[in-house]
Amino acid sequence: MKVPQLNISGQYDSIKKEIDLAVRSVLESGIVINGENVTKIEDALSKYSNCKYGVGVANGSDALYIALKAIGVKEGDYVITTPFTYIATASSIARAGGMPLFVDIESDTYNMDPDKLEECIDASKAIDIPVKAIIPVHLFGQMCKMDKIMEIANRYNLKVVEDCAQVTGAEYQGKKAGSFGDISTFSFYPTKNLAAYGDGGMITTSNPEYEKYCRIFGASGADPKYYHKIVGINSRLDELHAAILNVKMMYLDTWLEDRFRVAHTYQTLFEEYDNLLDKVWLPIKDLFNVKNHREHTFNQYVIQAEDRDELQRYLLKNGIGTNIYYPLCLHLQECFQYLGYKEGDFPIAENATKHVLAIPMYPELTGRMQEYVVSRISQFYQLGRR
Repeated sequence: MKVPQLNISGQYDSIKKEIDLAVRSVLESGIVINGENVTKIEDALSKYSNCKYGVGVANGSDALYIALKAIGVKEGDYVITTPFTYIATASSIARAGGMPLFVDIESDTYNMDPDKLEECIDASKAIDIPVKAIIPVHLFGQMCKMDKIMEIANRYNLKVVEDCAQVTGAEYQGKKAGSFGDISTFSFYPTKNLAAYGDGGMITTSNPEYEKYCRIFGASGADPKYYHKIVGINSRLDELHAAILNVKMMYLDTWLEDRFRVAHTYQTLFEEYDNLLDKVWLPIKDLFNVKNHREHTFNQYVIQAEDRDELQRYLLKNGIGTNIYYPLCLHLQECFQYLGYKEGDFPIAENATKHVLAIPMYPELTGRMQEYVVSRISQFYQLGRR
């Protein structure tokens, strides 16, 4: 059996007529930039996220960069984030002229540890490091502890940029992802909960000044056209992707429910195999106590496993696709050597990089496919692979 880690074509098949009609409508209209489809998805996602404004951009990386510029990050400012995430979070800080400042993660959620965040801020103040903002990254479909992070940010007068790339549709304590911070960013990369067939992103906020700045900055700093107030960049969400996203937006909650169902099936299957849970650590130990798909949207289903690299190779030989998010922490990346971090600075994040493995997860995944995946994981350990 072949079980890919992601199956884009399967989702397309389920809504093919609507997608084809939306694409054809854009092409027939002749309006492929800054049209009604972009406005529609901006309004839809901002309202869905309980924000007043949405600004479509070319990708999630640009969304982070522009958001940081909007809150005033400049050369010499420090921005705190996690070392266990995609590089765009930290590289956007550097692009804006700032300095990434990392804090370790929680072992059970992979998200920023609020206690470590406060320790970092206190240590920075003691040596006069100018911290400007915090970027909490909601990872793998589950939100950070935003009540604690916002309390800390407000107490120290710091801005918060929510990185919501992997949690579209998630909630924490009844509030939507993107509604906590001063400004928030989303990605429409094909692996996301709400995905285009290529790159795309969005910034959401309830601050009208931030919204105006982001819109101008992403239009090469022009307001009006050809009259440039600032040096910006060209970063637009195009009409084709917006039209596709408008179709998919109607199915988002249903797909999130399906992801939650898939996660429940995995939980049941893993528990059925004797001693397998001694080798594999699941995303949530007792998923059946999680109320609904909003508490964890399972953008990825990430396990931690003994002999992870050998397990990945074994699964590949058996036709099962997997991915490692992420194999090397940001503080150890060559491009960030100038920050002065070393191995051992963030032990929980570094440990995660050695054991995490994303197994197949998408709404169209069948129970039979999942049973095959888990049976092969069990088989790997039964064979005594080391």
